Amino acid sequence: MKRLALSFHSVIVATVISALAVSGYAQSRGQMKIALNEDSMRAHTRYLASDLLEGRGTGARGGELAASYIAAQMEALGLKGAGANGSFFQPVSLVGVKADPNTKLVVSGRNGKETFKFADDYVAFTGAQTEDVDVDSDLVFVGYGISAPEQKWNDYKGEAADYRGKILVMLVNDPPATAAEPNLFGGRALTYYGRWTYKFEEAARRGAAGVILLHTDESAGYPWSVVRTSNGSWRFDIARTAGDATPFLNMRSWVTNDTAQKIMKLAGYDLGDMRTKAASRDFQPVKLNLKGKINLKSELKRVAAPNVVGILPGRDPKLRDEYVVYSAHWDHFGIGAPDKTGDTIYNGAVDNATGCAAILAIAEALAKLPPAQRPRRSSLFLFPTAEEQGLLGAEWYSRHPVVPVEKTAADVNLDSMNMLGVARDFTPLGAERSSLEAVVQAVARERGLRISPDSRPEQGSFYRSDHFPFAKVGVPSISLKAGDDLVGHPKGWGEQQFNAYNTQHYHQPSDEFDPNWNYQGMIQETEIALAIGMRIANDPAMPRFKPTDEFAKNSKR
Repeated sequence: MKRLALSFHSVIVATVISALAVSGYAQSRGQMKIALNEDSMRAHTRYLASDLLEGRGTGARGGELAASYIAAQMEALGLKGAGANGSFFQPVSLVGVKADPNTKLVVSGRNGKETFKFADDYVAFTGAQTEDVDVDSDLVFVGYGISAPEQKWNDYKGEAADYRGKILVMLVNDPPATAAEPNLFGGRALTYYGRWTYKFEEAARRGAAGVILLHTDESAGYPWSVVRTSNGSWRFDIARTAGDATPFLNMRSWVTNDTAQKIMKLAGYDLGDMRTKAASRDFQPVKLNLKGKINLKSELKRVAAPNVVGILPGRDPKLRDEYVVYSAHWDHFGIGAPDKTGDTIYNGAVDNATGCAAILAIAEALAKLPPAQRPRRSSLFLFPTAEEQGLLGAEWYSRHPVVPVEKTAADVNLDSMNMLGVARDFTPLGAERSSLEAVVQAVARERGLRISPDSRPEQGSFYRSDHFPFAKVGVPSISLKAGDDLVGHPKGWGEQQFNAYNTQHYHQPSDEFDPNWNYQGMIQETEIALAIGMRIANDPAMPRFKPTDEFAKNSKR
C-alpha cells in the first residue's frame, strides 16, 4: 500500500475549506444568480479521493468514512436527513464475496483439457451468497444469450433448449446491425440486452448453473484490465431474504479472448466462425461437448453499506411534497490487486469523487439561497452505494424509496466529471426519452451550447449509472456528460483524452486526484445540472416519458 497522500492536518484543512463561502462561478437565470463554490468542489474531491479513504470500498472502513463525510457536509448545510430515523443514512443490505485467487477453471473434452488461471485467463464470482460452490457441468454456446421477442430474436431455441444446470457460454454486447437492418438492437448503440447484467439475469431465469462471457476489448468498450480489477476483489449483491425466489447463478464469469479461443478449439470449433453464426437470427445453440469444472471458494461478508440521502424542502406549499433527485455514487473499488507500480488503492478520483463533489456543491448553492428563491419542489440529494457492483444502491433505493416514486419528478445524475476544461457541448444521456428533452434544450440555448448525441453509444452508458434504476421504475432520468469539443483545443482532442483515461486509468489505481485539473469544466457541467434541476423543480407540470418509450409503462403518474 502506498503512503497516505494527506496528513491529518491537511484533512482538517480540506474540511475547513469545504465550508468556506468562496464563489467560484455564477450563472444568471432570469434575475437570480446561483453561485457554485469551486474551493468546496476541489476540497471535497481531494478528500474523497485521498488514500486515507482507501478507495471507498463498499462495506469497508474507507467507504464508511466517505459516507459519513458526505452526511456531515449535508448536515452542515442545514439539510434534513431522509434516511432511517431522520439520519442521512439509508442502510442497504448487501452480501459480498471475494473469490480465492488460486481457484482454477478446468475445461475438458474429447480433445483434451485446459486449466485456466484466475485473473490472467478468467475471473469469476458466485451469486449463491455462500462460501463454497461446486460447478461441474456441460458447456452450451448460446450466441449472444438474448431473448428479445420484439426483435424476433431468440438465442435459447432449438434442441439444446433445456439449460438447467448448464454453463452457458456467450458473447458480450448486442448482435451487430446489418445493411438490411441498420437499427437492429439499436444499431451502433448498445441496448440493455447487451449488458452483462441482463445476460446473467436471463441465464439465471433459464436455470443455468453458470455463465462464461467471452470478452474482447472492442465489444466490451474497455480492456481486460478493467474486467480483472473490477472482479478481482469483493463483489456484492443485494442480500436475499427468506423466501426470496429470485433466480441466481452459482458462477458468473468472464474469460479473455485467448481463453475463449482455447475453449472453442477444445470443442473442435473456430471462435471466429461461431461469432459469425451467432450474428444471425437463424443461430441455433451449440452443445460444445465440454465439461466445465470449478470449485469456487470465497470469503463472505454481510454489510449494510448505506446510501446517503438529504433533503432541502421546496418553497411551494403545493409542490414541496414532490422531489427532484440529484445523484452521484460515493463508492469505488477499495483496496485491490497492485498495478505495475505496486499501488493497491483504487482511489476513484474522477470516478466518482468528482461527481460527489459536484452534487455537494449543488446542495451548498441551493441551501444558501434566500428561502423565497429556493426551488418550488424539494431537492433530494442521493449518494448511492455499490454503483460499481452493478448499481446496487440505486436499485435498492428504487425498491425502497424514501419519498414516493410517483412524487419523484426526475433524477439528474452525475458520474465522472469533466476535468479537462470548458466545453462547447454536452450530452444528456436519456433526455430524448421524456419531456426532459425540452428542458435540456432550453438550458443549452440559454448558454449557447450544443447538445451532442452520445459519442460512444456502443458502450451503453445509459444503462451503466445510477439514473437507470430510476428509469426502470418510471421516473424520467438523465445522466449528464460533458462533450468532446473543448475550448482552446483542436477537434478530436477531447476524444483522445477520453480514450487515454478509459484505457489507462478507468477502474485502475491511477485514477487519482490531480492538483493541475481544470475545474472550469467541472463547474460548467455542475451548473448545467443545477439549471436542469431548477427548471424541473419550478415547472408546474411533472416530467413524463414519451408514450413510445420502453419505460413509459412503468410510470405511476
